[in-house]
Amino acid sequence: MSIRVLSKEVVTTGTERPVPPWAERTAHLIPLVGLPVCLWRLPIGFGYAMGGENTPSAWWHIPYVFGLSLLTEAFALLGFGLVRGWGEVVPGWVPRLGGRRIPPAAAIVPATVGGLLLLGLMAGWVVTAFRIGG
Repeated sequence: MSIRVLSKEVVTTGTERPVPPWAERTAHLIPLVGLPVCLWRLPIGFGYAMGGENTPSAWWHIPYVFGLSLLTEAFALLGFGLVRGWGEVVPGWVPRLGGRRIPPAAAIVPATVGGLLLLGLMAGWVVTAFRIGG
């Protein structure tokens, strides 16, 4: 168990090794990075496009947009698993898996695949936005 002192406050992270201060700060910033996008998409659920014009709305737009925003923030909060003990060992309350060590590949493989997918989406956006190749 790791204990650090941050401005007269003792923080217990419960990790096997001490967590560097930059990693702790980064874990706190991850949900804040996604928050503007979640707030930005809320008007869309109420039928307003980003230009201010009204768009056709359906009954499912509001729950969809709110659900997508909540899901985005929930996944962003999983970044705390990188700096907390529950990211290294499955919590004891999980049936049949509780107490087992989480293999690093269980985080590395999905993160790599997700990063590559986002890279592909961003490359497609750049090609379209700048009219490259045609």
